[in-house]
Amino acid sequence: MPTPPYLYDRHTWPQLRERAAEVPQPVVILTIGSVEQHGPHLPLDVDNLLIRRIVELAAEQIPDRVLLLPHLPYGFEEHHLDFPGTVSITNHTLENFVYELLRSVTHHGFRRLLIADGHGSNMPILNYAARRVTLDTPALCGAFIWAALIADVMREERESPFPGGVAHACELETSAYLHLDPGAVDMNLAVRDMHEYPSEFHWQDLSAGAPLQFMDFFSRISHTGITGDPTTASAEKGRRWVGLAVDRLVKLIVEFQGWADRPRVDHH
Repeated sequence: MPTPPYLYDRHTWPQLRERAAEVPQPVVILTIGSVEQHGPHLPLDVDNLLIRRIVELAAEQIPDRVLLLPHLPYGFEEHHLDFPGTVSITNHTLENFVYELLRSVTHHGFRRLLIADGHGSNMPILNYAARRVTLDTPALCGAFIWAALIADVMREERESPFPGGVAHACELETSAYLHLDPGAVDMNLAVRDMHEYPSEFHWQDLSAGAPLQFMDFFSRISHTGITGDPTTASAEKGRRWVGLAVDRLVKLIVEFQGWADRPRVDHH
């Protein structure tokens, strides 16, 4: 099979020099996930498999508009370490690694960069890394988590309760995995586990953020490593939600690629 044209590291250096000179330039995307427990019914690679596949499917639709960097499989996971298997990178290490990686990409002339995230607790760190890239280089850099692309539809179509039913190893993630790799999911072990602090101000839910944000150790808020209700998941939901996320990501990339560079104005 021919090499996909959107893979950054399958280019030679002269080819990348030519890509940076294109008008408009391709959007360079870094995907990042995690190796962390996802309850008894899902593998540890959920956040890696889902984000990488969603971005690849989008890139296949617009291969000339995207350059996809090698995947970064580790994230900030301190709160999951009470469950075996989780691998964690500290927040400062992760922030600096992502920042320095993308800063080097801007050195070669690329000016539109996206960080595509599959793991919720990475987001504050990635948002700050993206902001540093934008403020320290000539590039624009933004970060997003894939679930946010379809939050409105999830709120309408979900069967699990809100808030809390779509949080971790939940209806959304289990459905998406059932669609993409059903043989790796054991639905006999999927259980509803919703033991977050009862509050009108704080919750964990991928379809809407809470006013009060914090993350406790998972062993304090979950008996199984699940937060939510994966028993409501289905491959059909996964097919629809993944497909919609891909479609909206394509639109995001095209829009982001077309943004004009604006000059700074010093008002001193």
